[in-house]
Amino acid sequence: MASAERHGASMPSPRLLFALVFVEGYASLGAEILALRRLLPFLGSSITVTAPTIGFFLLALALGYQAGGRVGQDFLPRVRVNFLVAAALIAIGMAGPVVDALFAHLRPAWLAYLVFVGGVLCPVAWLLGQTVPILTNLLRHERAGARSGAALYWSTLGSFLGSLSLSLLVMQWLGVSAAILVCAALLLAPVPFLPAATGRPAWPGNGLGGALGAAALAANLWLPQQIETAYATYRVEAVELPGMHEPRVFWINNSLASLMDGGEPPRYTRYIERLRTLLLDEMGFRGRRILVLGAGGFTLSHREPANDYTYVDIDPAIRELAEREFLREPVRGRFIAADARRYVADTAERYDAIVVDAYSALTSVPAHLVTQEFWSATRRALAPGGVTFINLILDQRLATPYARKLLGTIQSVYGPCAVEPLFRDRQQGNVLVQCFAGPVPDGEPAYRDERNPSDLDLLRSR
Repeated sequence: MASAERHGASMPSPRLLFALVFVEGYASLGAEILALRRLLPFLGSSITVTAPTIGFFLLALALGYQAGGRVGQDFLPRVRVNFLVAAALIAIGMAGPVVDALFAHLRPAWLAYLVFVGGVLCPVAWLLGQTVPILTNLLRHERAGARSGAALYWSTLGSFLGSLSLSLLVMQWLGVSAAILVCAALLLAPVPFLPAATGRPAWPGNGLGGALGAAALAANLWLPQQIETAYATYRVEAVELPGMHEPRVFWINNSLASLMDGGEPPRYTRYIERLRTLLLDEMGFRGRRILVLGAGGFTLSHREPANDYTYVDIDPAIRELAEREFLREPVRGRFIAADARRYVADTAERYDAIVVDAYSALTSVPAHLVTQEFWSATRRALAPGGVTFINLILDQRLATPYARKLLGTIQSVYGPCAVEPLFRDRQQGNVLVQCFAGPVPDGEPAYRDERNPSDLDLLRSR
């Protein structure tokens, strides 16, 4: 108590101290959630992205705890400065246009990742991590355990409420930029009530807070922004392509998800046109039930009245966005907002065809949508004689470990599948996999020089 009184003109109220600790918990976890969301359009949501990001965040937080424990004076002024700097990093460094520019100008992507995590997220964690050990010096409890317990309670409570309110309310209803502004505003709100360091006027920090608030609004609201939801980033733009009339592209997480031109009839991406040819012309689908996992731009059913389409996508906002910004007309078919794996595992409906086209970034399929369990669930959702089409982005030689293991996983569930690369002139491109429902062969032996019944098997197959 005496030490605390020596380092401040008067003892701050417990309510102010607990409010500061609550804000720290809310904003620090909020920064982690926002960083993961900002990385999604560029790197996807795989464990190889999320785990290191969380690890770096926790390391910076731990170093912040250590640094805060070494502060011996000017406790509230130190928190004041930390909140100002952390608010600036969140409001400006995590703004959509800033992150877009970072990944656009720094190559390869891992370099931009390191700059973003090391230059924005980790400093935020380090600054805010100092709050609890600093303010524990000012709490009025007889025992050190009681002081630290109370501080950690309010910090963790802030983290809990921040994780729920930002992910389930703010980002869902108002968007990612609004969540950034909420975190920055909470950090800036206490600044006018905190003293400056001994012998320094308080007004420069207050003026800086006002300027920072204006900069935050500019970076997150006034600068050109992509359309954002809690799940993805969207934009539609006109492009020039040979043989197409006024084509436009629907970008999802900075990846080309759909393409359509203004011709009659419209033209689409190569894999969509190939799918339509297979289903409508070669397989003669009429009056069939088709399930599409991963909505994209809803072009598979565009102006196609012959079949009944059901789209499943995790983002509930994608249908309205596609209708308003891309198709410019209503989607043909039913839409269900759900996780693809959860839907096929739970549904009692059976479909004549299932199209799997779910990506979180350009080449990143969500990890839970590449396993045997997922492919088994899609197979169960097929009607007898049904067919599954899978759109994959792979190397055209199918030589990488990922390509071979993914195709092997699919065929371990479905048996042999047709594999059709659609582009031969590029390193990576669409590969269309076609699998049929039916009994899975039991590890048929290979033909060998010593024992080669191929002629007999061919005769039996006719």
